[in-house]
Amino acid sequence: MLNEHTLEQLRILRLDGMLHALQDAATTSAAASLPFEERFALLVQREIDWRDAKRLERLLKAARLKISGACIEDIDWRASRGLDRSLISALAGGDWLRHGRNVLITGATGVGKTWLACALAQQAARLGFTVLYARAPRLLEELRVAHGDGSFGRRLAQLARIDLLALDDFAIAPITPAARNDLLELLDDRVGSRSTLITSQLPVNAWHAWLDDPTLADAILDRIVHAAHRIALKGNKSMRDPEAKK
Repeated sequence: MLNEHTLEQLRILRLDGMLHALQDAATTSAAASLPFEERFALLVQREIDWRDAKRLERLLKAARLKISGACIEDIDWRASRGLDRSLISALAGGDWLRHGRNVLITGATGVGKTWLACALAQQAARLGFTVLYARAPRLLEELRVAHGDGSFGRRLAQLARIDLLALDDFAIAPITPAARNDLLELLDDRVGSRSTLITSQLPVNAWHAWLDDPTLADAILDRIVHAAHRIALKGNKSMRDPEAKK
């Protein structure tokens, strides 16, 4: 059994995975008969697993997902929803995030847009990407306030560094001219280098009219829609309805 001084040194070095492995009686007894190299390899692996788990915990906490329990493994694949398994499988691999591509999820109220967005966002965090979930109206309001207190540029820079920005409830309410400009600034910092995931009740072909400014609409949609993956969820009954869940 290691003495307290050695355990304290592991704490100082922040080797918490190794520390917990050595304090785990089941682990130490199971490894007692192994050669030194194999026992050491087990300790190193425990440290790696510990750090991976802590990093994921930090990423998910920072992501502020609306549905924290949503995950790819629990997707409802019923045929009536119109989900493409091959597309979801490809998205789960993360190449769209590595290449700064977007995902657009549309569909009626309650068909599971937010849930699916949170599942994809959680998968991104599992792959090590930084994530932030936000309702589009609230984020645009936050940016409006940032103009007044002088923090707009700093907040834009923070958002530009996030690997995946998940904007929920996009185009749910009329947009102001100032918000249109802020949206363009937000997206311009991300195009080609960071990914944006958008959910909306409106179909993509209705976004131009919603933006209500031909010039800015062209610029905004060029940054959102170009080379984006589209998921159009089907269904008229809300997934929140007990009858729809049967």
